[in-house]
Amino acid sequence: MSRLIRAARRTLVSYSSSSPSHTSPVHGFQVYNHFSSHLQWRNAISSLLFQSRPYATDKCTKSLFEANILRILHNEIEYQTEYAPPHQHATKFNSFVVQDRPGEQWMTMRSIFNDSEDIKLEATMFDGYESVPKFGDDTSGEDMRFHISLLVDISKRSGGDALEFVCSAWPDCLEIQKLYLLSRDSMLSRPYMGPDFRNLNPQLQERLREFLEARGVNDELSVFLHEYMKNKDRIELMQWFGKVKSFMEK
Repeated sequence: MSRLIRAARRTLVSYSSSSPSHTSPVHGFQVYNHFSSHLQWRNAISSLLFQSRPYATDKCTKSLFEANILRILHNEIEYQTEYAPPHQHATKFNSFVVQDRPGEQWMTMRSIFNDSEDIKLEATMFDGYESVPKFGDDTSGEDMRFHISLLVDISKRSGGDALEFVCSAWPDCLEIQKLYLLSRDSMLSRPYMGPDFRNLNPQLQERLREFLEARGVNDELSVFLHEYMKNKDRIELMQWFGKVKSFMEK
């Protein structure tokens, strides 16, 4: 406030020096007294306050806007924590070691089969769905059946190429979409990716399914992945809310 008064004084003195006066400019106190009425002081101070008002208003509006965002984020975090709290990720499933990838839409699982093969799985979070009819008493409308993309790499520990299966993990079953060879040292820009799995001989399709099932890649794994991704989805959402809230608080 003292700075405001000093600024008002400067405004008055400046104004007096440019206005006609019947007193000598040498006598500063006489000039000052000429403009020291209550009304002129109030007008000078009000003018300065008015000049600074847009900045103060913008700052206040911005603060209220950010406070509203923070309030909504706080409520969302509180709701998720109370009604849909995530739990600790599973670190194993049958013969597989589970490796979460925080902040990413993927997770990884690894296993060794018969001490001769390395198996690596990479699964997405939910990346699609299909509509299915409802069952039970309420048959109106449709339900959603969520989809997870799954890559299964199987390589010999002795080296060489690897097999890669592209699969769809549904809530209750696993489907093979494609199978191709991964060459570790191939320089081909567009290698042949093999035929659509459904176009293969039915007996070959069945044997390849059995090949994966023997290595633990089966319908049971698909059920596990859906439970895992439901939990991961909640964890990633909570972390996202927290990061946005932290940014707004700075």
